[in-house]
Amino acid sequence: MGKKTPSINSSSTADIAFLLLCYFLMTTTMGSQTGLSRRLPQMPDPNQKQEDIKINARNIVIVKINSSDRLLAGSEPIDISQLKDKIKEFLTNPAEDPSLPEKEVKNIEGYGPYAVSKGVISLQNDRGTSYRAYIAVQNELVKAVNELRDDFSYRTYGKAFDKLNEEQQTVVKAAIPQNISEAEPKDVSKR
Repeated sequence: MGKKTPSINSSSTADIAFLLLCYFLMTTTMGSQTGLSRRLPQMPDPNQKQEDIKINARNIVIVKINSSDRLLAGSEPIDISQLKDKIKEFLTNPAEDPSLPEKEVKNIEGYGPYAVSKGVISLQNDRGTSYRAYIAVQNELVKAVNELRDDFSYRTYGKAFDKLNEEQQTVVKAAIPQNISEAEPKDVSKR
């Protein structure tokens, strides 16, 4: 008579797999999704005079993406390749153009007085805007701010923004704020 091969008792394998699954679900930490950080502009004072609101319109550029993924910055159509430079000019206002944002001299802790732009970028997209176009525009807006921060970092500290320590980065963020306001999607093409 031949030898009988012993079989493995597999009746508790499912129980062990279930316990392992439970263990990993309880011990694994999920990375928190931080998303894109935005600092929204302050709500206007309801007691503010109408003339002041009109004057402050120069501090806002409205970037619109319509349902055909066409881009408007202000009232003029623009190619996405030109958006970053237009935003950089808007935020720096190098020629002190009265149609571009005002600057407010602020005393930045660790730096001193600096003329900070009051510019706000308002991003509006249509319900039909593609996700690809929306992210591409987001990237260009953030890239414009990041390049301005790098310029300031090199002028002040002699190195790029991401090479600075936390205290220096706080100074740069105060001098070059990232004020990007995102409106709820709507029918941009009708406006």
